[in-house]
Amino acid sequence: MAKELIHLAPVEAKAFLGLKAAAERADGAIPEKYRELISIAVALTTQCSYCIDAHAKNAARAGATREEIAEVVFIASALRAGAAVGHGLLALRLFDEAPSPR
Repeated sequence: MAKELIHLAPVEAKAFLGLKAAAERADGAIPEKYRELISIAVALTTQCSYCIDAHAKNAARAGATREEIAEVVFIASALRAGAAVGHGLLALRLFDEAPSPR
């Protein structure tokens, strides 16, 4: 299925795969293990099952521990909950700015 998707949109696929390769390279300033832990946190936040699968396996290969994965789970959870609070503040501000019924 992925090959078909690439075939159907080759220009976009090439750009996406290039970005993916640059972001996931092993020779960047951020060590590979930490790149994978960050990727897991983002995948948990965006709730991408495929990404969680790929990056959990990559993290294991890069030397991450089960304890590090567990901490990432709770870091991502806290950030996601924090985003709900932030959006709640926005909702209150927008509510306050809305015209009152007359």
